[in-house]
Amino acid sequence: MFANVVIDWFNKGGPIMWPILLVAIVAICVVGERAIWWFRQGLRRDPEKLEKVLAALENADFPEASRIARDSTDPVLRMIWHGLNHIHSSLQGALQVAAGVELRMAGRFLTVMDTLVTLAPLLGLLGTVTGIMRSFGTLGDREVNVAAVSGGIGEALIATACGLGIAIISLVPYNYFTSKTTKLQFELETAATNIEVMVNAVKQRNATGK
Repeated sequence: MFANVVIDWFNKGGPIMWPILLVAIVAICVVGERAIWWFRQGLRRDPEKLEKVLAALENADFPEASRIARDSTDPVLRMIWHGLNHIHSSLQGALQVAAGVELRMAGRFLTVMDTLVTLAPLLGLLGTVTGIMRSFGTLGDREVNVAAVSGGIGEALIATACGLGIAIISLVPYNYFTSKTTKLQFELETAATNIEVMVNAVKQRNATGK
């Protein structure tokens, strides 16, 4: 029943429904991929292991901290492990590069979703214009075809509704995934700062012999 309604709408929506359908398919794929990715990321977080790494760093046991963080799927621990590999050369740079890699994976397809949120209503508006033009085009005939006029108006309304619907459905996940990325960025920056402070404190103690 629902499929028949969708097909009927698609047929009445006119040619503009093809690009709208393409946008809808892309939106579904992107939202689905990001939802699965963030769900898996939630399962990979390991706050207990992070506490163990920080405890090892406080005790100046860098090899133990690196061993604990190695092969972890937690993005924060992965960043710390990469940083500890360059602890005697460029710790800050290594942490920044590793954090950038993690944020790039977290922000994947956000630009696409942002584009879809803007593009879908514009396609709907274009369908509105073409539908109204089609309706006015039939008014010049001597015998007004009511079916043609109503068909053009229906095309305009359907295209507008579909475009707005896609934008609304995409906007909520877009804002959610953006907030998740921002939260991850804060966690990475906080962890990187803590690592730098701890490592510098240990180096200062070693230098002063206290």
